[in-house]
Amino acid sequence: MVKDIRLIALDLDGTLLTTDKRLTERNLGALERASEKGIYIVPVTGRIFRGLPQAVLDWPFLKYAILSNGAAVYDVLNDKMLCRAEIPLAQALEIMRWLDGQPLIYDCYMEGQGFMTEVMWQQIDIYAASPIVVEYMKSIRTPVPELKAHIRARGSDIQKIQAFCRDVDTQRRLLDHFPFPNIAVSSSVPRNVEINREDATKGRALLALAEHLGIAREQTMAFGDGLNDITMIECAGVGVAMGNAVDEVKRVADEITATNDEDGVAAVVEGLLV
Repeated sequence: MVKDIRLIALDLDGTLLTTDKRLTERNLGALERASEKGIYIVPVTGRIFRGLPQAVLDWPFLKYAILSNGAAVYDVLNDKMLCRAEIPLAQALEIMRWLDGQPLIYDCYMEGQGFMTEVMWQQIDIYAASPIVVEYMKSIRTPVPELKAHIRARGSDIQKIQAFCRDVDTQRRLLDHFPFPNIAVSSSVPRNVEINREDATKGRALLALAEHLGIAREQTMAFGDGLNDITMIECAGVGVAMGNAVDEVKRVADEITATNDEDGVAAVVEGLLV
């Protein structure tokens, strides 16, 4: 394996974190040792910054984060956005009006915060895949009387829209035939659809951060498991799919490691430190 890695990009859910959302001691220890060798450790996630697990926020080596599937590259130490790729407000409103006619609920991330129509927020337990997801979704989304009216009043562009479907057929239909231009759709958890601006991808954001840091693409490594990780796995110098990754990720990866419940990240990172 190539050892001259200077940046490790890590998806969180289904990758670095276990199925029950824990950061294991082995994974943390491997990342700490990599950081001590001067390697940047960067969480790359569909979440907003305030939605990162406390175990990640507590990293003393947390300097940068890629958020909302690449819509934001965030300089943590200087509290500064290095780049943005957001859905224009007018198009976001058009997408939401169309989603109102589909059998699903949806929310959005805007200005680093999550918002959701209150009636939909009250239905999260019906649509979410597990009690852990229900708890997380409710904790990070503020219910508002009506989402479209709320974002129209605030007047800001949108980092990400997320739809949650009751069945995989609806999810697959949206992933295969989303009827809006300049928009990318992906998925990271069962039955969800993540809607971003076309150039808001984890791969594009990874390359942008690497360029900012003066790091060559060949010196980057990325780990992922879901459809929203594909661009990052393809763009990285070394793309690693988790053992639990969907087949589409495994097909484009340079290598496949153990699952997220078997410390798959540490198994690879430890090999860099020998």
